[in-house]
Amino acid sequence: MTKSIVTTKWLSKNLDDPKLRIVDVTTYLRQAGATAGFFRTLPFTGKDEPAAGAVHADIFRDLTDEASKAPFVINGTTMRLTIHPDAGTRGHYRFWSGQETHEESHIPGAVHADILALCDPEGRFPYTALSHDAFAKQAGALGIGDPDTFVVIYDQGIGISFWASRLWWQLRMEGFENVAVLEGGFAKWKAEGRPVASGEVTPTKVEFTGSRREELLATVEEVSRAIGDPSQIIVDSLSPADYRGETASYGGRGHIPSSINIYCGDHTNPADNSFLGYDELRARLKPTGVLDPDQKVITYCGGGFGATWNALVFHNLGKQDVAVFDGSMFEWSSDKSRPLETAVG
Repeated sequence: MTKSIVTTKWLSKNLDDPKLRIVDVTTYLRQAGATAGFFRTLPFTGKDEPAAGAVHADIFRDLTDEASKAPFVINGTTMRLTIHPDAGTRGHYRFWSGQETHEESHIPGAVHADILALCDPEGRFPYTALSHDAFAKQAGALGIGDPDTFVVIYDQGIGISFWASRLWWQLRMEGFENVAVLEGGFAKWKAEGRPVASGEVTPTKVEFTGSRREELLATVEEVSRAIGDPSQIIVDSLSPADYRGETASYGGRGHIPSSINIYCGDHTNPADNSFLGYDELRARLKPTGVLDPDQKVITYCGGGFGATWNALVFHNLGKQDVAVFDGSMFEWSSDKSRPLETAVG
């Protein structure tokens, strides 16, 4: 299977295939003590109405990086937190499993995967990948492992499905190739009036037999060696403002030297998160060199999620050996001796 993306139409036609495995990896950022707070990672226009009884709180609006005074945003977006009446009012924010929303509504047959269970709890940097053995155990518990099955991953978020592309990348890195992401995710599926189910889905455990493909995981040392190497392309997947250093996020300001900026949010139609046409995407990306079979490509972002979305898009266009710098800017900027470049003073 060379394609990394399937359409809602394709999934609807194949929903009853016994060899199909569907995984909902919905994840939110949640306030400690809250029962229904979540971040929307899309530019906020001010036109949407809150749910009944809920209030909105625009965070990061007035925050700046102390040293540079650059505005603080994440991936170029205004982060909109919806706090429902019974949500907590104090505490920090953390990743929150979407198990609750999965049980409320999901694509029939889909199991839910907790993204936190697929991150290394002892990792030096936030949300880095598990070891192969630990991942194999988690994947097998989700019913993933039989190479004759085909896995489709989606999430229920708004915007690009980088939670889904993250699991897509992890599965491929650990040696499972028959996997794709659902175009437009659950939002597109529901908007088209396709069937949904509720309740918990219990997967049948299987043995995961893949082997790690180290070439799909870039280390900080490999990224350092790639700087200025004409045979390698480092892709910054963050927003143009992040890349130029106009904003401060993920512990640093600017971009890794010699990296090029291909914003992960530029490959889809914001109306329904469907992908731009194949020919249009190829025409946009071909001049960058990232589709050149002779180039090694490494993608990074803030914490290793948006970078997997770019890897997914490049893979779908034929570039199947893209490596992801898992630690991304969190890891790079943790050592102040590592260089960053900006386009602003």
